[in-house]
Amino acid sequence: MKFVSWNVNGLRAVLKKGFEDIFATFNADVFALQETKLQEGQVDLDLPGYFDYWSYAQKKGYSGTAVFSKREPLQVLHGLGDEYLDAEGRICALEFPELWFVDVYTPNAQNELARIDHRMQWDDAFREFCKGLEEGTLPGGAQAAPKPVVMCGDFNVAHQEIDLKNPGPNRGNAGFSDEERGKFTNLLDAGFVDTWRALHPDTTGVYSWWSYRFKARQNNAGWRIDYFLVSEALRDQVVSAEIHGEVFGSDHCPVALELSL
Repeated sequence: MKFVSWNVNGLRAVLKKGFEDIFATFNADVFALQETKLQEGQVDLDLPGYFDYWSYAQKKGYSGTAVFSKREPLQVLHGLGDEYLDAEGRICALEFPELWFVDVYTPNAQNELARIDHRMQWDDAFREFCKGLEEGTLPGGAQAAPKPVVMCGDFNVAHQEIDLKNPGPNRGNAGFSDEERGKFTNLLDAGFVDTWRALHPDTTGVYSWWSYRFKARQNNAGWRIDYFLVSEALRDQVVSAEIHGEVFGSDHCPVALELSL
């Protein structure tokens, strides 16, 4: 089963840059987007053979997630179950018979960590949400069958120094603060596996996001902030995990996961 995740930084913009051809080339079973920057009805997108599910922010032109799936899910969740945290359309979660698939666009802590308290609240709630799905507890206390979780998206954090080009000057900045890195460690410690790093433990120089400034992508001065994580129970089913830096159209590139299910 093949999964792809991509922060498109505005779906309407990337549609003008060959999105549909890129989408078709991947031929994913499930394709997740972050930062769609859409409201309902603002884009006419026909992807034959796929069911589509959208979570929209209340604020126009901001945030947003979407998932396209070849199979119709059993159910879809559009939030963590917290009215305050769910106002920005950052979650789109699909239940399939064998697993939960969670698409996330994690809030940015912003310059000088202006939004770090919100980010910390989000990280805790997201971890509890994913563990709840794994254990069979849905938001609001509803019960479902326990099953493993595949989560993906822009987590807005480079976990270790190996995950960005210039760790020294960026220490303490949004995306590489001790607080954000610590919460990501907590997520892994809760029983989830960073699939790409598990397969490539010592690989350097592979990133998923580059600033539009200072020719960062040309110089490969990037950050690895887009991930696929899976429940520990799925570790041995990971066939491949890839970062597709050759794909342009956004300041992020797609990341992919293949599982043997």
